[in-house]
Amino acid sequence: MNTPRFMKRATSLLFLILFSTLQSQNSLPQDYFNNPLDVPIVLAGTFGELRSNHFHSGLDIKTQQREGLAVKASAAGYISRINIQHYGYGKALYIQHPNGYTTVYGHLQKLAPKIKEYLRKQQYAKESYEIELFPEAGDLAVEQGELIAYSGNTGGSGGPHLHFEIRDGSQRPMNAQMFGLDVPDSKKPMIQGVFAYPLGDDAHVNNSQERQKLNLIPLNDGTYTVNQVEACGEIGFGISTVDQQDGAYNHNGVFKIEANLNGDQVFEVNFEKFSFAETRHLNQLIDYEYYTNNKSRVQRLFKTAGNPLSIYGELISEGKLNVKDSLDYQYTIKVTDFKGNEKVVRIPIKGQISDRIQKKEKVETEYLATAQNGLSAKGEKIDIYIPGGSLYEDAYLDISFNGETVKVHKDEIPVHKNFTIGFDVINYSEEEKERLFIARLSDYGRPNYSTTYKKGNRFTTGTRTFGKYTLVKDTTAPRVVPGNFYDGQWISNNETLKVKISDDLSGIDAYRATVNGKFILMEYEYKNNTLTHYFSDDVITETENNLKVIVTDNVGNTNTYTAKFFRK
Repeated sequence: MNTPRFMKRATSLLFLILFSTLQSQNSLPQDYFNNPLDVPIVLAGTFGELRSNHFHSGLDIKTQQREGLAVKASAAGYISRINIQHYGYGKALYIQHPNGYTTVYGHLQKLAPKIKEYLRKQQYAKESYEIELFPEAGDLAVEQGELIAYSGNTGGSGGPHLHFEIRDGSQRPMNAQMFGLDVPDSKKPMIQGVFAYPLGDDAHVNNSQERQKLNLIPLNDGTYTVNQVEACGEIGFGISTVDQQDGAYNHNGVFKIEANLNGDQVFEVNFEKFSFAETRHLNQLIDYEYYTNNKSRVQRLFKTAGNPLSIYGELISEGKLNVKDSLDYQYTIKVTDFKGNEKVVRIPIKGQISDRIQKKEKVETEYLATAQNGLSAKGEKIDIYIPGGSLYEDAYLDISFNGETVKVHKDEIPVHKNFTIGFDVINYSEEEKERLFIARLSDYGRPNYSTTYKKGNRFTTGTRTFGKYTLVKDTTAPRVVPGNFYDGQWISNNETLKVKISDDLSGIDAYRATVNGKFILMEYEYKNNTLTHYFSDDVITETENNLKVIVTDNVGNTNTYTAKFFRK
């Protein structure tokens, strides 16, 4: 029986009223959410973990290196969102709960029957695999422990696992461990490196104005110390640290970092919750230049100008130290995981002015980009526009124009919002323009497609990564071959129909499949270049079937594959 529309709205209103009431309570519910899997929680990733340009927003729960584990509703509620993507979370479900929280389940292999049926109707109606749906409260109610899906490896996943989140009423992700989900953990965090930063114009550390990596010395009590640091002026510290939980060797994120100076707390950062709007500001927390050159993320234990992150606790002088000549200091870093396991580093500091300082190398160019106003630059046929707010700090940029290639510095400075690179393509014919695109060149010269906007004789791209960009021509159509059948084959026993697709340059943009002229849904898994149709969709009912798959790359090259197959 269909639920009347006004009753659905009333149910949604009830959720909001209950949430408003519960929001006034200070404590988080400890027995409300259950483990969404039937296996013990072992983590491949922790909440707030440092990732590329973002904080990890959930717990990555291991699924014993396999797909297909039952995923169950962590608490009662209703499916409020279904998001199916090629990338990102892949197949993802969102459950709205009566207490105002939302749980998220990502990288799913397949959905439970009633949810799959709801989804499939909409996918076939829109003739699209990628889709985002927002069911109403009465459409897909679920009970706690009810099967909602099976675990998988879809989207931007590097291996089978379940991405699980708890979000508050403002859709801010929160650390799910704060809600009583137990993750066995008897291991202490690991310290991979400690760094000192001269920050003031005249500051120096160990006779240098450059970043200094300190030599960690392990002590018998499990703590660390370093050789005495000689410094003067405004300085700060940074730390590279990871954590492990029981049953896994993954290098995961820590929960809290505190710093004390002579026994008084001067810095704290903790990973309890954050908002998606601030997540890219992770690049203001870490030493971005060090990361791009060394592939190790150093968390700076001081707050830089304009940093809006909400993850900081108590800060004194933004976590920066003003070291004076002839005074001694004891700086202590304590790194803690969620279970309270901790690792301590003690840093003795001696205030001492040096008259033999290694000066910090300052490279000035004609291109000064300011955080407030950005920068414009123009070559013969290429122009660059970096709007204000793109950079976190003022910086001299290394920009050079060479024919149809432009170097926009190196990927050592984080970019917060898109800057634009424009190319004049007036010298190309209309036919050539159709197959041209703007590419970012890798360190090895490999062109990677950058979304290209074409308007007359001007091509532009928006990007948040410095590096080399150029024009590339792609005249080769995508490759399309059968995956688990051959032309003219009887495949009555097959559960799926698979086709392999790939493109060697600009990349896959779109695909469409029909059988006997009728649309069929095919799921695209970019990690293995496979399109998969499930015969359980029950849209292929004839014995003799003519398959047609059209695949288009990002510049419009198209390949059409046809084949015949038979089914009883």
